[in-house]
Amino acid sequence: DAIPSADQIRITTSLKSQRGSVWTKNKSIFEYWEVEVTFRVTGRGRIGADGLAIWFTEEQGLEGPVFGAADKWNGVGIFFDSFDNDGKKNNPGVIVVGNNGNLLYDHQNDGSTQALASCQRDFRNKPYPVRVKITYYLKTLTVLINNGFTPDKEDYEFCARVEDMALPSQGYFGISAATGGLADDHDVLSFLTFRLTEPGKEALQPDAEIPQKDKEKYQEEFEHFQQELDKKKEEFQKEHPDVQGQPGKTSCAFFLSADDVFETVSDRELRQIFEGQNRIHLEIKQLNRQLDMILDEQRRYVSAVTDEIAKRGAGFTGQQGQISQQEIETVVKNQEEVIRQVNEMRNSMADTLRLISGAQHPGSAAGVYETTQHFNDIKEHLHVVKRDIEHLVQRNMPPSEKSKCPDLPPFPSCLSTIHFFIFAAVQTVLFIGYIMYKSQQEAAAKKFF
Repeated sequence: DAIPSADQIRITTSLKSQRGSVWTKNKSIFEYWEVEVTFRVTGRGRIGADGLAIWFTEEQGLEGPVFGAADKWNGVGIFFDSFDNDGKKNNPGVIVVGNNGNLLYDHQNDGSTQALASCQRDFRNKPYPVRVKITYYLKTLTVLINNGFTPDKEDYEFCARVEDMALPSQGYFGISAATGGLADDHDVLSFLTFRLTEPGKEALQPDAEIPQKDKEKYQEEFEHFQQELDKKKEEFQKEHPDVQGQPGKTSCAFFLSADDVFETVSDRELRQIFEGQNRIHLEIKQLNRQLDMILDEQRRYVSAVTDEIAKRGAGFTGQQGQISQQEIETVVKNQEEVIRQVNEMRNSMADTLRLISGAQHPGSAAGVYETTQHFNDIKEHLHVVKRDIEHLVQRNMPPSEKSKCPDLPPFPSCLSTIHFFIFAAVQTVLFIGYIMYKSQQEAAAKKFF
């Protein structure tokens, strides 16, 4: 059901039960790669369906039930799921699912049982196109998303990361979409693919890339352009005999006024305010990315602890020296509390970014006060998270590994009795000399009154 046009491809239209996909004709022959995809998902309804998927598979995908593509693929799929099938209110979301060609996608649970990584992002009905950057380098897959709120093409946010991921050395890139009972328009504006190589591993040979015929053609075009430029220079010299050297630089000096060269005080202050706001905005965006990465690590840690409890909980019930089930549950609850605190920090960051964006327009002093209050809230959240993590580490650390304060070395007797009396005598002489000097200065000053 895909419809191509001059500037985009509509993978599916906003009609029920539509499926469409676009795939590369040839396999990519590079091991590490990066793709940048620009798309729009728009619909009239408050909830959309079903979603869109970006693929890298060993074979070309066919039509199927997984967002318009076939199941049991060998590779990876990054799914932009806009419908909440499992009712957990975690959609729209982005899910990374790998497959070795034998697994069936768990569509009823939104792939939560098979997801290698995920994040919750709303990509429907945005003012600007949504941009996704997917990087696979040294067996690590990273997904960055530009939510489409700003026209800045490089305003990416961290979404997901999967380490130790083995993908086929060669494969096809594709993008697919599908609709169900609800429907959205799924439009793809661009799909750019880049090859990534390790620094110094391969030396490029530019001479071997261009055929000899093309070189001769480019050389002829350059010579023709050079001749035309020389003719125009001669004509200009004949028409303007008084102007010598560089006419462009001579003539443009007459169009510059004092207002163009010097800025007013208000303009300078306004420019400094905007530059400061932009720096704050960039710093908070960087902190927000780091918080997303920390949250992703905490989620994986909690998942690993939960799996370990399920595997070993029954076997170690009666053994001595093992941690009780209640203590393990306490550890998991503490980790969940840490995740909740980081989520609150992230929400505070989002509110602060929104306030800073609004501060770039004329407003009242209340916006500045709210921004300061949000920074104080963020600082308090950081202290709470730090205290919880320190408490968790101290509580879970075995007694033999708990840190002990080092013993103080014996205090050496650095000062003998003779040295002490000498020091006291010297200090007394200096004090008496200072008093005499001060008295002489005051007596001399009284003569002037």
